[in-house]
Parts: sequence; structure tokens; C-alpha cells
Amino acid sequence: MDSGNKLISGHEVFSDYEKKVLEHAKGPVFTVLAKEAKKKFYIKSKSENASSLCKNCQGKDGHLWFNVGDCLLSRYTIRRQLGKGCSAKVVECWDREKEEMVAIKIVRTKPAMCKTFADIEIMLLTHIARKEDYGAHFAQIKNWFYYRRHVCIVFEKLGPCLYSFSEKINFAPLSIDLVRELGRQLLERVAFMHNMRIIHTDLKFQNILLVSEEFGEMLAEKVLSQTPKAEAELFKSSAIKLIDFSAATFLEEDKERTYVVSPRRFRAPEVILGLGWKFPCDVWSVGCILVELCTGEILFNAKEDLEHLAMMERFLGQLPQHMLLKGAESHTERFVEKGVLNWPEGAKRTCTEGIEKIPRIQDVVMQQYGYSGSDFLNLLQGLLRYDPSDRLSAQAALCHSFFTG
Repeated sequence: MDSGNKLISGHEVFSDYEKKVLEHAKGPVFTVLAKEAKKKFYIKSKSENASSLCKNCQGKDGHLWFNVGDCLLSRYTIRRQLGKGCSAKVVECWDREKEEMVAIKIVRTKPAMCKTFADIEIMLLTHIARKEDYGAHFAQIKNWFYYRRHVCIVFEKLGPCLYSFSEKINFAPLSIDLVRELGRQLLERVAFMHNMRIIHTDLKFQNILLVSEEFGEMLAEKVLSQTPKAEAELFKSSAIKLIDFSAATFLEEDKERTYVVSPRRFRAPEVILGLGWKFPCDVWSVGCILVELCTGEILFNAKEDLEHLAMMERFLGQLPQHMLLKGAESHTERFVEKGVLNWPEGAKRTCTEGIEKIPRIQDVVMQQYGYSGSDFLNLLQGLLRYDPSDRLSAQAALCHSFFTG
């Protein structure tokens, strides 16, 4: 059965969140992209047929079972597993045909929504690949295929993610020069996406990859030897790329989404309050990432929404009353009492001690960089403005004096 142009295969039951995602993934632009993705990147194989399904090749969770040395399509030899997420495994493979190393994302067969997210990712990557210079910003898709009902997406092989790199340097705070170069490149990639009407919605350390293993080793050595100028010089080339567009959305119309997106600690206030979100939610995530690179510590380590909002107020100051009141009109009425945040009275659990330890944003930057961090502080305040309509865009942030001065 040829399922190249299908987004979903019948008799599936989806949650409200999944239905909303599907609603935005079945528009006319995606119909065109589905055909283009099949034409440009699809590898037809016998293993996509239902009869080829091996009952002993996957677990109850829908992940493919494999051994090192196994082959996919008789072309890709599995060398090692690089990572595993809730919807897919990623393996390093040797491409016998091209004689190069690649990374292959093997998507779970269940729940059925995993395949839908994979379809969306393939189509968005196809859209991005229309731009000649996209390869400098994002992991390049080489092709995709079915293997025993698993969608498999082949990418260029890159280096470690930013989380693994931070782990390697013992989560040491980064120098202001290195944060500047990393922030510049991250904002360039976000601006590139936004110009193509794509919102990533899942920006986090694990989805930012260094260009190669060798580069990661060299950069870690410079950081650990505390040579900040050398770090920044090393980073000035195209040093990072973004991955994982499975949760991304294409904004065909200038219409806000309302379902919950982004990892908890990088989630924007408008998402938590149910006010609707667009491009600025990515910018908020970038701001949080830059703070964590500056300190080497998690910024908002919250377990629930009200606690998260209270942490924001501790770090950035009081939330605007108009946002709280509008949020109270939706599903977040317990967050607000008389126009202010209902903390800690409305909390599901008592955790005031952790919030009281959170420093102010000015104190964080001053402690790390002193007065030389004033431009960085001003940039962060622009990236982390509560009201998304007032928040800096990715493109505007690149013109900030922190990068141009």
C-alpha cells in the first residue's frame, strides 16, 4: 500500500491536542509538500508492505528492536544508537551507497500520532530545503523510507547536542563571548524559520546540535581551559544546527494556536495562560536557553503551571494584569485572584522555598559578567518580555547592541 501522501491511516483515536495539530497539518500547503517530499526524498522499498512486518522486531511500545550490524534496506548498516525519545530512536549508520556516516530517525509505529508527527516533520523539512542556504542552519534531510512499518528519516550526521556538551563541561557557565556567538547563531536559525512561517515550538538543549564530534571535543577543551576568546573564535563559523521539526507548525494564516507546546522549563507565559501563541513563543525559549548557558543552571524548574508563573515573577517582576485577567477568562482562573497571581494560595503543592531562592535577572547577569554584561541583560529583557506583542522578534534581536556593538 502506497501511503506516501497520507497524513494518517484510518481508525485512529486522537486527543484534543492531537486533533488540533492535525487540523493545522491538513491544509493546502501541506498537500503540496507531501507530494514534493515523496518526489525529492522518498526511497521506495518492499519493506513498507504490511506483509513484511516482523512481530519480533518491535516491542509493545512500538519502537523498533535492532542489533548493531543490522541493515536497513540493505543500504544502511547500524553502528550505534545515538538517542531515544518518546516518539523515535536515532541511530548512527554507515551508508554503503554514498560511503558516509548518517543519522537515521526511526519513528515508533504506535501510538499512531507518532507517524503523523513524522509526516509533518518530513513536509516541513521539504519546505525548508527549498532554500539554498538551509543546510547551514538545520540538519539536512537526505531521504526517507519505510522499514517494517516504521517511518525512517535519514539526516546528515552531526555532533553532540548542547545538553551533552554542557554535561561534558560539568554544566560550567559559559563566557559572555561564547554566549554571544551561540546566541547569534541560535537567533539566526529561528529568524530563518520564522521568515518561512515555521514555528519550532520545541527549542531546547537537546534539539541544538554542534556540527561534529570533533568540533564538540575542541570546544569543550577550550571551555575547560578557560580561554574565552579562543572559544568565541572557534564558534564563529556555522557551529550549531537545529533539529526535530516533529512538533513544529506552519502558520499559513496569521492566526494564533491555543494548544500547549514547548518543554515545561522553556514554555512562554502566553502558552501557560492559554492566551494563544505564535512566533514569539520560540523567542521566549531562546531567552531561557541563553540564561541557562550564562549560569549553567536550570532557570524555571517548575512542576506545575502556577509555580512556573510564580518563578517568572520572581525572576522578571510582576506579570501584566491584562494577561492575567485574560487568562482567568480561559482555563486558568485558579491562577488569578483580584487581578494578581494567586500564589501560593492557589498552588497544588507548597513549594515557596524553591521560588524564594530564584534571583532577579539583574543579579544573575551581574554575578556572572559584572558591568560588561549590561547589553546582555538588556537583550534578555527584550527576549523575555511577558507580552508577546512587545517581545523582540528574532530578527530584531540580531540587531541588538549585544551583537552589533
